[in-house]
Amino acid sequence: MSNLSAGQQKYLLMHRRHKRIVRVSRVLILLSFLFIWEFTANVGIIDSFIFSSPSKIALCFFGMVVDKSIFLHLGVTLYETILSFLLVIAISILVAVALWFSSKLSEVLDPYLVVLNSLPKSALAPLLIVWLGATKTTIIVAGMSVAIFGSILSLYTSFTTVDPGKIKLIYTLGGNRFHALTKVVLPSSIPAIISNMKVNIGLCLVGVIIGEFLAARDGLGYLIIYSSQVFR
Repeated sequence: MSNLSAGQQKYLLMHRRHKRIVRVSRVLILLSFLFIWEFTANVGIIDSFIFSSPSKIALCFFGMVVDKSIFLHLGVTLYETILSFLLVIAISILVAVALWFSSKLSEVLDPYLVVLNSLPKSALAPLLIVWLGATKTTIIVAGMSVAIFGSILSLYTSFTTVDPGKIKLIYTLGGNRFHALTKVVLPSSIPAIISNMKVNIGLCLVGVIIGEFLAARDGLGYLIIYSSQVFR
């Protein structure tokens, strides 16, 4: 700090103060929400049998930790989510690369990808059960279906918006389309790929939960459905 000017020190102090205020505000909002929820449930403003309360949820969670049932459901959902996420990333990158290599293929498949991406994925889950049966494969495919079409479109758009001057330079230096892909397109699209992964992990979890609602005997989706039926 001694090597910094007064203005720099003032800026750093303001920056640290801003971050501290943000962190404290986040915690206060959460605590306020939990307090209001607990208070309204205890005094009867809301029906604690229907809406529960933070204390009841904590006791229920503690009981599931003690009997270790929560770890089974968490492990199953985590496994299905990670597997569907990895498959979505791998398949979407491969398909996006194929579309980038062939402009004719992209023109043919573009409307189909748009329509498939716009479909309500929860409506596909019952069909997947009929086609694949009530198995973990069905749940993994349900998780993939939520994210894969949007991921392909997003990555393909990223590939096609890479600076054309850099690609032309590759061709000028004697490179081919494969060199353009590996030296320019993929490296330039790494931020888009990482951003896509951040979105897809959440979407895959949503898809897995939807699949577990309908075709599971364990997992968080099954736990949600079972608990709602017995008001836990």
